[in-house]
Formats: sequence, C-alpha cells, structure tokens
Amino acid sequence: MNLARQLAANRVEVIAIDRNGRLVDEVKDHVALAVCLDSTTEAALKSQDVPSCDVCVVAIGENFEASLLTATALKKLGCKYVIVRAQSANHAEIFRRLGADEVIQPETEAGRQLARRLANPMLEDVIELGDGFTLIEVRAPTSFHGKSLEQLALRTKYHVNLVAIKRPRQAAEGESERRVTTYVPQPGYVIHPDDVLLVLGTDAAIHSLPR
Repeated sequence: MNLARQLAANRVEVIAIDRNGRLVDEVKDHVALAVCLDSTTEAALKSQDVPSCDVCVVAIGENFEASLLTATALKKLGCKYVIVRAQSANHAEIFRRLGADEVIQPETEAGRQLARRLANPMLEDVIELGDGFTLIEVRAPTSFHGKSLEQLALRTKYHVNLVAIKRPRQAAEGESERRVTTYVPQPGYVIHPDDVLLVLGTDAAIHSLPR
C-alpha cells in the first residue's frame, strides 16, 4: 500500500491489484487503476495487461502461497522485471530459484540499516552499489576538521574518492536549514565541522575511515 502510494505521488503509473475489495477501495484514489481480482491466475493478470508493465511487485504480506503463485504467473507471462517480498530467508531462496529478478526482505533490511546507524553514529546514508563498492554520506570526522582536501589525501591514505561535500547555508528567519552541495571539490577546500561528505570506495576502504 505504501509503495503504491509513494510511486503514484512520484507520478508513476500504478496498477494496484488485490482480491480484498476493502483494500482496493482504500487505494483507488491514489493510483492510476485499482482492480479487485485474484493475481494468482494468468488470465486475471492478462485482463489488465500486466505483462506490458515495466516492473511487477509482489507484496502480498504473509500469504506465501499466493505470493508464490503470483510470481510464477508473472514469470510465465514474460514480465520484464519481477520483484517479490519475502518473509523469511527460506522463502527468499525459493523466489530466487523461481527466477524472481529481485527479492526484498523489509524486516531484514531495516534491521541491517538500524544496526549500521547505531554502530556508526556519524553515518547519514548508505547506498550499496554492488561488486563490493559503497557510496556513503557521513558527517566529517573530527580529525578532518580545519584541514584541506590536499592535506587529507583521502585517495592515498584511505583509498576512497570524495564525490561531493554538503555544507549548511545560513537559513532565513522561519526557513528550515538547507545544505549546499559542492561537487568535485578542489584540493584547497577546507573541511568544516558541519560538513557532510559523500564518499565512494570499497567496503574495506570505507571501514578504514576515522570514526
């Protein structure tokens, strides 16, 4: 439900399907089309031209059988990209073997993110790029304050690349704080205590940065 609403808010055309009429009524005003039907049958999916969609997301809560049958029907119909929500690691493995293009476990991912945030309080955001590389947003470590990028030599000492720096600007009265982003900062750029750094590197290199 949240995914459908967020996508629609971002002007993505969404077809929401559920066999529970109450849920269909709840979402119908937020999406392009909301239909009450059984998604586990190929005929029902074909009736809404689902195979022509760019992405199909199967997020049927705790009903594993319905999720499995729906994902199977989508793959048989040749859907371009199928994402399935799994409740457990065992279910995730089954969906992968079935041929799902992507499997997500929201509870597991939320746990990982919370653990990472609690273990690294300076961390603002993390984007895993694959192949062992990560892009992070991190508040400037104390040991970086007042030093230029040339002095820090991040690529030489830590084997990471600084992509950009976000620095808060002076907000007008009644206005919320906003950050100004400097892309590809020059060697003479001096780090301030309230800077947020966007850093790219391998997982090992990222972990070597000062806390």
